[in-house]
Parts: sequence; C-alpha cells; structure tokens
Amino acid sequence: MKNIKTQGFVLIDVDVVALNNAGKNTQSNNDNAIATKSIRKNGRSYVYVSGQAWRYWWREALQKNQGWELSPITRDGKIAFTNADPLMYADDDVFGYMRAAKDAELDENGEPVKDKKGNIKMTNVTVTRVSPLKNSAIISAASVRPEENWSSMSRQQGDAVPYEKQEYCAIMKGMFSIDLSMIGTFSNYDRTGYKNLSITLLEEAVKKGAEEIEDPFVFDAKGNPKKMIRLATDIRQKRAIDTIQALKTIAGGAMQTNNMGDVTPKLIILATTTTGNHPFSHVVGSKGQRDEEVVFNFEGLVEVLKDYKDIFVGTVFIGRRTGFMDEIANELKSLEVMKDIPVVKVLPVNEAIDKYCEQMKSQIE
Repeated sequence: MKNIKTQGFVLIDVDVVALNNAGKNTQSNNDNAIATKSIRKNGRSYVYVSGQAWRYWWREALQKNQGWELSPITRDGKIAFTNADPLMYADDDVFGYMRAAKDAELDENGEPVKDKKGNIKMTNVTVTRVSPLKNSAIISAASVRPEENWSSMSRQQGDAVPYEKQEYCAIMKGMFSIDLSMIGTFSNYDRTGYKNLSITLLEEAVKKGAEEIEDPFVFDAKGNPKKMIRLATDIRQKRAIDTIQALKTIAGGAMQTNNMGDVTPKLIILATTTTGNHPFSHVVGSKGQRDEEVVFNFEGLVEVLKDYKDIFVGTVFIGRRTGFMDEIANELKSLEVMKDIPVVKVLPVNEAIDKYCEQMKSQIE
C-alpha cells in the first residue's frame, strides 16, 4: 500500500464580500450589526473563512456538480450524525464521520443476549473515521481591514430599519491534503478514528468483493500486519478525482444575494507527495507598512521544490487564471526548465486540475 498524498494550495480573489460571518458585531452601536470572521497575527487583522465552511461548500459542489448522493443526516437530541456508511456514500468516505451507538448483543444464533434480570445486553457499535481530506481555513494573504457598510430596510411605512455589515476585498489562501492511500480503504481497529466499519458493513464489503490488504504500519501482538478492507480501484479513483474536480465549480459564502463572490481558485498548486507534510504554506506573503500588499514568494516556492524534491511523486502542476497575478507569469513558466527541482507544468487553472487528475488516477493502485 503506497503512502501518497495529494497536496493542494489555492488562492482566491474576492471583491466586496462577507464570506463567513461571526454573528453580532459587539464593536458597533447599531443593534443590527454583523461582523465578519477575522483573526489577528503579529498585531495585524486577517479575514478568514473557517475550515468547516470550506468543507460545506466542497460537499455542496460534489453533490450538485459531481452527482454525489450525500449521506443522510440523523438528529438525536443535541447530536447529529451521518449514516457512517462509506461503502454507499462517498462523502462519508472522503470527509470522515463519527457515529456513537449501541446495539443488542447477539448470540451464535443471532438472538439477543439477556442478563440475569432479563434485560437485553447492549454492545458498543460506535464507528469513527479520520477524514482523508484535510483542509485549512481560507485566510487573507495580507492584512485586511473590513469596511463597515451601513444599509437600511426602507420599503415599509415609517422609519427605515438600519443594519450594518462588514465587507472586504482580499486575496485569500487555503491548503488541503488528501490521503490517497486511505480513500476507499477502511480499518476496523479498536481505536478512535480507526474503527471505520460496523460488523454488518464489514461483512457487506467482503460480499461485494472488497479486497483484504495488509496495513504496512499497524501490527498485532505477534508482529503480523493487521488487515484492512479496500474498495475496487475504479471506485477509489473516481472519488479522489471528483473531490479535486469539484474545485472548478465550488461556490459559497455568506450574503451572496448582495455580495456575490467567486471562490473558485485563481491560482492552484497540485502535487503528490510521500509524506503528510504540506510544502506550499508560505509561497504567498505580504509587504508594505501595514502588510496589506500581497506578494508571491517565488524564491520560497523554488526553495521548497528543491528541499523536498525527493518526496514529490510525478509532476507538480501549477494553474493560474489569466488576469490574476500576471506579473509572475514569466517566473512561473521558468520553473518548467529549471534544474534540481521536480518536473513542473504551468497551465490554466482548469487544465492544471485535469492534468493532475490524470496523473493521480495512475498513482492510485
């Protein structure tokens, strides 16, 4: 089982948006005031979209544009959970899950086991799965000071009803990683995050032809590799490819009625690596007196390509939308002929996604 990961880095470019709000603005004197999510670093303010919101957009894109049937959600009091069935629902496989439950303990004849008082004995059937898809928040690459926009509802008779919202323009960056070795691959170890399948689903997977493979990293008390269940190669390939392809059409964000923004990548870097370390976190930075100007760290990109040359598998694909950061076009192209780094291809965004998916398909064994 090859230990390979997709490492992705994206830049989005948005104008006059409020992509992820944080509730009431406590700094405003207006009762109807909404703040956008922001965080401080080194004394500067940065707007961001939570990682959870990004995953929500991603799931929706997979449902609406890639034809995924999402796992149904069950609400039980103050908790909610999906079906936790990664055999049927690809989003349970890719996004992970936790479903805490108990079921009747059965004897060898399939009958419920009872205790001395006649009560049916219950057994823990909790299943959890660590998400193969991991992602950061999407955060502004440079410091941003949201503007306070005062608006009003004035179509009714009488005084207008004022309200405020925060809006901003920003180039924003995000990272994600997909554990390709774990897509469609399930363990059943008695450990949180690794007991992926119930006994019923485990048996169902085997009946449907799932392959049993050895886990090269986990061993039993005798030193023998533990067993995992793996779905057919074409299923795993499709799920991984759909996940990346969804970035072409991903949409979302708060206040889209009046502040619609395009959250598809304007620049994307896609690579396959043999480690979980994400190498592209610092290829974009900021400068200026208030750190409000975004700069592409070309030297930093070359540095990580050289430093981590041995962990890259295949070609590194970089996609850039014409009109976005045109000033770095020639520098990026120079990577295609540079020595001492992995092979790099610089293409339009959607073509880079397509070419990477072709490569990734061949890498999933």
